[in-house]
Amino acid sequence: MNIKILGHHVEITPGMRSHLEDKLKKISGHFDQVQNMTVTLSINNEKEKDLRNHAEITLHLKGKDLFAEAHNGDMYHAMDLVVDKLDRQVLKHKEKVQDHHHQTLKNT
Repeated sequence: MNIKILGHHVEITPGMRSHLEDKLKKISGHFDQVQNMTVTLSINNEKEKDLRNHAEITLHLKGKDLFAEAHNGDMYHAMDLVVDKLDRQVLKHKEKVQDHHHQTLKNT
């Protein structure tokens, strides 16, 4: 799995990188078909102070792309929120893929 972390008007510190990578391991543990992830962290000074920090993740799976974003006053909390949103999407996608293969009824 390839993780690309970008910062827009924010410097990505080693602490932020390690926090994010630890959280993203949970997603790759649920679903092993993750090809790569693009994480963008940004600060928008024009928004309200409580929603200034913005985190978004684009997850590339085989045949599908998933996207999640979150806003919060704290960047670490925004990262946690976006990973939780994406985790729910990955689990839902995994259920759809697995439920697609039903057993056929045999005529006796």
